[in-house]
Amino acid sequence: MSEAVKISSQTGAVSPMIPVLVCALAIFLLSVMDAAMKTLVIAIGVYNTVLWRSMLATVVAGAGWSAGPRSQPTLSVLRLHALRAAVICIVLISFFWGLARLPLAEAIGLSFVAPLFALFLAALLLGERIRRQAIWASMAGIAGVAIIMAGQFGQESYSQDALLGTAAVLMSTVFYGYNLVLARQQALLAKPVEIMFFQSLAIAIVLGCAAPWLAVALPTNLWLPLAGVTVLSLSGQFLMSWSYARAEAQYLIPTEYSAFIWAIALGWFFFGEAAAWTTLAGACLIVAGCLIAARANPKLAEPIEAAV
Repeated sequence: MSEAVKISSQTGAVSPMIPVLVCALAIFLLSVMDAAMKTLVIAIGVYNTVLWRSMLATVVAGAGWSAGPRSQPTLSVLRLHALRAAVICIVLISFFWGLARLPLAEAIGLSFVAPLFALFLAALLLGERIRRQAIWASMAGIAGVAIIMAGQFGQESYSQDALLGTAAVLMSTVFYGYNLVLARQQALLAKPVEIMFFQSLAIAIVLGCAAPWLAVALPTNLWLPLAGVTVLSLSGQFLMSWSYARAEAQYLIPTEYSAFIWAIALGWFFFGEAAAWTTLAGACLIVAGCLIAARANPKLAEPIEAAV
């Protein structure tokens, strides 16, 4: 047995390959969740889909939080939970609203811009220095978005709905960039199960304020898909947190962009969507930009699936 293996065995360290595989599984689960969410949004609208999912997630995550060792969060931590929940409400509503109006691969490709926004927000809010890599990354990301949008305008079946969907997804990435900054602060103060519970609870409360005017009873035949979406979301979040706690971001970030491959496959299988060459080219540029950004700040180079 080599010295490195002995040290690893003595310290209980985990080989980077295991977190990489777990992270890849998490991305697959979250990609399936996106496809299922698109079906539900088309059926009952984005507000009711997110409202009922957050309520069910609160029950499931609350049971997990209550069952294990826990401590009551302080008032400052609760305020952070509430602030991030409000931001995530905007992310979820805008992202899934846009997802219902765009091909799955196109929406996921556009969502990868989020880490680029996070770099500049970290500089603005946390005083971090904007490095040369971030500028090159942003240029690649902007070029990728431009190519995807050019492909939309070039289609004979182009509609204003697709343009609005693109705008909604891009808006969600801006807020998700801010969410990544908040997530770093949150991770230092609370454990993953606590974060999932209080985040789901706060989202349910925020969305519930509009329930008297917007909420509708969920059809009986949609409860099982909603439960599946909730399990996929919570499982993906948990596996993602487990992976990032056990391996450096440099090992995990490349696996996260497999979401685009899954989006192409799931979009074709469930919705008959074919990815245009402009979507492929634009997404490649965006991913390249994010990988460049990861060298500048690997902790902020995560795609949107990690938290929705």
